[in-house]
Amino acid sequence: MDAFPLSVAYVIDQSVTADVMAQVNTSLGAIQGSLAPYDDVAVFTYNNGAKELTGFTGAQSHRLEAVLALSKATGREMSVPVTSGPLAGCPITANGDCIDPNIQPGRSAGGPFLQLPKEIHTLNDAILRAATEVAKRPQGRRRVIYVISDGKEAGSKATTKEVIKYLQTNKIAVYATLVGDSARWGTGYLSRFHLPFEMNNNVLIKYAAETGGQLDAERSSNGIEKSYQRLADEARNQYTIVYNSHQPFIDGKYRSIEVRVDRPNVEVTAKRGYFPTAQDVH
Repeated sequence: MDAFPLSVAYVIDQSVTADVMAQVNTSLGAIQGSLAPYDDVAVFTYNNGAKELTGFTGAQSHRLEAVLALSKATGREMSVPVTSGPLAGCPITANGDCIDPNIQPGRSAGGPFLQLPKEIHTLNDAILRAATEVAKRPQGRRRVIYVISDGKEAGSKATTKEVIKYLQTNKIAVYATLVGDSARWGTGYLSRFHLPFEMNNNVLIKYAAETGGQLDAERSSNGIEKSYQRLADEARNQYTIVYNSHQPFIDGKYRSIEVRVDRPNVEVTAKRGYFPTAQDVH
């Protein structure tokens, strides 16, 4: 088993609810403790759009410590619909309906329908923004994007499929600590193969599966802190398997791979495939 230095881009979701954000804020100080002095780290946040707080810097640097402190946010408050009173959104009514159909709940259809504000979670854009920086890290380092999020995606310009292809082409693995609603199925380590299919609003499941990463689901600040160490250890310590393909690397076609081990009760974590590049030729 090989231990690699890590180049990790942390992507912190600031669109989670305020109570979840408070737990994430408390945990951020533990990130440096999960990393080695020879690792380097970049930090990104996102809500409605992605933001780079720092490019790659030493994992034990004072700069990273300061940036992690700046990464703390308030999160969002849960939207509560107002259906009556002066704040209901319709100042003049006639026979129970709003005179202006454009501001009436349910629009011109009338009735008790509520138009709740649409939530924005630009996770795809944030991962792609981080990936463009991780892709520049030199060979010999394990390229990782580590997401702290509930995995919800809404409002990104980039599609999940497009971002996964970029990650696979540049050999970047996505690891994530799931928080909030996505952690409601349990605490501690969750195998990606055992996550319930009902969690289809959590796109991080697909990111981890397609890039050879892993997921942890945590519901407390202490659990989140522990997941940083677990996933960093998993990303650093991996077996390297090499094989020769008879296919030309310049065709740019996706290569599906399957890793099997001749040992019972062993769960294999490996990416499902990759797009070949000139770097794959030895």
